[in-house]
Amino acid sequence: MNLEYLLMALPWWLPPLLALGLGLMALAPLGEQVLRRGVVFIDLAVAQAAAAAALWWIWWQDHPGAWSVRGAALVGALVAVGWVQHLARRHPAQREALIGLVYVLGAGLSVLGASQDPHGREHLSELLAADVLWADWPQVGLMASLVTLGSAWQRVMARWQKAAAWGDWAFYVWFAVVASLAVGVLGLWLVFAALIVPAWLGLQGWGLFQRSATIMLACGVGLAVSGAMDWPSGACVIVSLATLGLAASLVRSSVNKLHR
Repeated sequence: MNLEYLLMALPWWLPPLLALGLGLMALAPLGEQVLRRGVVFIDLAVAQAAAAAALWWIWWQDHPGAWSVRGAALVGALVAVGWVQHLARRHPAQREALIGLVYVLGAGLSVLGASQDPHGREHLSELLAADVLWADWPQVGLMASLVTLGSAWQRVMARWQKAAAWGDWAFYVWFAVVASLAVGVLGLWLVFAALIVPAWLGLQGWGLFQRSATIMLACGVGLAVSGAMDWPSGACVIVSLATLGLAASLVRSSVNKLHR
């Protein structure tokens, strides 16, 4: 029995669920850094720049290969990261507003890039909210690689904690790599949710196991609703995760009021 036959014999829902779970594992540590640094818009700005670069590359090359598109997305993300890092250092008080402008610029360029291609709207829709139910085993492998490399990145960051400049660059560059690759699998909006929701639950006092189990349950609910209703899977998972994050905030507020 070869590997391809074995993979085909596994349940159809396993690749998308694994892609989601591994994507969350790769993105959650970055989300904690984003909230700690106070640069919430960075994920949207960088991911949007990656999407814009990918869309323009698809138009320029005419049916390029998947890795070629990922390479273009990475270049776009690195350019945005360099710009964001510069803005954050030069204008710390206004950095969120300026990073928001980088996001808007990327969004405008994405729309313009999509308008150049007859299938541009489809590509743009996929980059914003990917249909996770179509995730395959190579994409699962890609997400697993990001998790493995992310562990190494965390060790590097721990060594460079005293060197603030190098630590910042290590964070921003790795963020660009993860965001540009994850957008092609999960879509921009789901990448944002995967960054923010786990980190937000941690700030609300949720333990690691509690967060992981609840988030995976929310992802499973989103996929189940998508399959049952024939709705876009990415959008369903986004709604499920966002609802979880907002509900956790409401519960925490209610608990705090009771203890006053």
